[in-house]
Amino acid sequence: MRIQVLGPLSAEVNGGSIVPTARKPRQILALLALYPGRVMPVPTLMEEIWGTALPQSALTTLQTYILQLRRRLGTAMGPGGPGGVKDVLVTRHGGYLLQIPPESVDVHEYESLVARGQSDFEQGDDESAAALLRAALALWQGPALVDVRAGPILEIEVMRLEESRLVAVERRIDVDLRLGRHTELLAELTELIARHPQHEGLHSQAMVALYRSGRQATALDVYRRLRGRLIEDLGVEPSPQLQRLHQAMLAVDPALDVQAGPKRGSTFDLYAV
Repeated sequence: MRIQVLGPLSAEVNGGSIVPTARKPRQILALLALYPGRVMPVPTLMEEIWGTALPQSALTTLQTYILQLRRRLGTAMGPGGPGGVKDVLVTRHGGYLLQIPPESVDVHEYESLVARGQSDFEQGDDESAAALLRAALALWQGPALVDVRAGPILEIEVMRLEESRLVAVERRIDVDLRLGRHTELLAELTELIARHPQHEGLHSQAMVALYRSGRQATALDVYRRLRGRLIEDLGVEPSPQLQRLHQAMLAVDPALDVQAGPKRGSTFDLYAV
């Protein structure tokens, strides 16, 4: 079995899709896929499907959805498949689980690559960190579970994954800046700060990339526009490290032309205390 959740939901067995078309069974499959080999309690599955407004027939209906998933799984496995359907979509006391290896699901491969990339980043192995983080981000085929109508549980999971993706992007850009790829980053960072207009880390990266590309005035304008938004929307000034980065650019600080501080530091922390 191969399952993808980093984009549209996809689950294939022997080349055949087992993804149901109905909304609620899709939610169940998606939630089970995020935690392969772990029991998903019945109350959690019910909350995902119905929220707090449980129908009287909730348990029976949930069992029907599980049966529908098993039928699709059985069709894809065929009569010659090893083991039985109930050995894959397993009933346990109080819940259900997908008995498949974690590496069968793309999110677990993604998280492993990110962890390795982060480790190499902290150790100063920038080339390896960049390659691992790029490989992790290449697994994404769109927003997580983009074609699944998420309930309260999946909604939290999707938010977690999207935040992880943004952090991985930010870390990969840190590595690229340390490797001197500032000019190549300009188009990507322009899009990112437009999508995340209050994200100070991304703005600090855009400022540094522009400054190192000989565009000091544009870098300062990025700070000016961010400061205006933060004051207008939140009533706060930019963080102290971003203010110090701004001052360093005004002063043409030579430290901006090379990596300052510890090798493992992020761009946002170039001027952290």
